[in-house]
Amino acid sequence: MIEVKEVTTKKELEQFVKFPFSLYKKSKNWVPPIIKEELNNFDKDQNPAFKDAKAWFLLAYKNNKIVGRVCAIINWNEVNNLGKNKLRFGWFDAIEDPEVTEALFNRVFAIGKENNLEYCEGPAGFSNMDKAGMLIEGFDRIGSMTTNYNYAYYPELMEKVGFSKEVDWKEYEIITPDKIYEKLAKFSNLIMQKYNLKLIDIPTTKSLLPHAEAIFDLMNRSHKDLESFVPIKPYQIEHYKNKYLKFLDPDYVNLIADENNNLVAFSVIMPSFSKALQKANGKLFPFGFYHLLKAQKKNDKATMLLIGVAPEYMRKGLTAIIFHKVNEVFVNKGIKIVETNPELETNNQVQALWKDYNPQLIKKWRTYKKIL
Repeated sequence: MIEVKEVTTKKELEQFVKFPFSLYKKSKNWVPPIIKEELNNFDKDQNPAFKDAKAWFLLAYKNNKIVGRVCAIINWNEVNNLGKNKLRFGWFDAIEDPEVTEALFNRVFAIGKENNLEYCEGPAGFSNMDKAGMLIEGFDRIGSMTTNYNYAYYPELMEKVGFSKEVDWKEYEIITPDKIYEKLAKFSNLIMQKYNLKLIDIPTTKSLLPHAEAIFDLMNRSHKDLESFVPIKPYQIEHYKNKYLKFLDPDYVNLIADENNNLVAFSVIMPSFSKALQKANGKLFPFGFYHLLKAQKKNDKATMLLIGVAPEYMRKGLTAIIFHKVNEVFVNKGIKIVETNPELETNNQVQALWKDYNPQLIKKWRTYKKIL
């Protein structure tokens, strides 16, 4: 018999976070999170996303052993202000047993119905800054710091409890150029001159932090038409600034401004921390920091984390500036392979950016939907 319990204690929340460590113990491709960061993310006092969201953390037990987990989420900003009457689910993991999945989601669906919501969708987090999507292709490849990894039996479990495809996400791999293209450099300079644009100098991580508000504001404006995007609120910026920006290497960040110093485009790249996180195994001490710092300083693989272009500058060639600067970074840092990070299959604009670089589709994720 499967028993589902809601997490109510600190110990149970730790068990919720640590369950995947046992589930994926033999997996060569699962990338573990940092346990302390996961706990902080689920702490109402530390994560401002809870100002707009309510969450239920559920654990499934079989013979008094944890065999599954899931988080049910209501993002009230999404429901009340964006008119999307939905229940999110995230952080789903389970053994290969349909009864476990059914028991977990029966509780999830009950929460949605109790709150008069129309449908359930996921995997997703509290906001768009959390991981989203379930892996449906590319199980033979190592996961990443910014994406979900799961076993190949997961999609079938979703279908058995009544979920169907909502939308797919794609990730491409690109072999980076080993030299700086002169034509791209010339075209980039022409675009800079034509629109009186300039690059913002960010010599240190500390000098990047004052630009946080402008970066998140531009991300809101450039991503607002994408499916499932929920704008980041001003009070969330400080949290995400401390969580993400302070760990970025400024050499991997490009900010482009107009003549009035307004941010009009940006790109954020991150060295691959996948193998380093596997070595850290959820802990920064005593050696986790060492592995992460080593991966940041010496790496031949990177991820295109974010690209944003102001709507008024779309289709005006600003991507040439971004690619020129990215090209320089890759050559200077010795990056040979870059992954594009998940992109909505409907986001043709971004996918078109890679067409000249012989992109290879390597992974696909899916978000699922079920009417309640």
